Amino acid sequence: MSAAEQLLNAYQQRRGEELTVGDWLLIEQARIDAFAQATGDLQWIHTDPLRAATESPYGSTIAHGFLTLSLLPLLTQANAPGQFERNYPGMRLRVNYGLNKVRFPAPVKPGDRVRAHTMVLEAAPAGAGVEIIYLLTVEIAGNAKPACVAEQVVRVYP
Repeated sequence: MSAAEQLLNAYQQRRGEELTVGDWLLIEQARIDAFAQATGDLQWIHTDPLRAATESPYGSTIAHGFLTLSLLPLLTQANAPGQFERNYPGMRLRVNYGLNKVRFPAPVKPGDRVRAHTMVLEAAPAGAGVEIIYLLTVEIAGNAKPACVAEQVVRVYP
């Protein structure tokens, strides 16, 4: 059996299973401001704490939804040393193929801590490789609603 077939079988058996829960990450206004500068999204609800304190429905600034989304590699520890070899034995390359669905149910405020939960939704053959769809849920400490829920599609090749 090839490495791709072995990986496919292993991930098909793990459908519906939570694979990991990442470490907590503190979101600070400085990170939100840096993201605003990098993307050009300087809307006051993200960058003006004084105005947001009085005019925002959240009572403070909030992180960009796309900032939360962009933190997924860090929050899932997808690129941490040894993660690739542990998660995809016998494979040589992983490609971020895209997202099927993304939602931002709750805002992330400066001072919030977030972490990601990773679950396997599906695994299927993709040419010589394997396509895996993960459900990624970004939790906010103390909040019943998540900050982000996304279906990420990755392809892994031998």
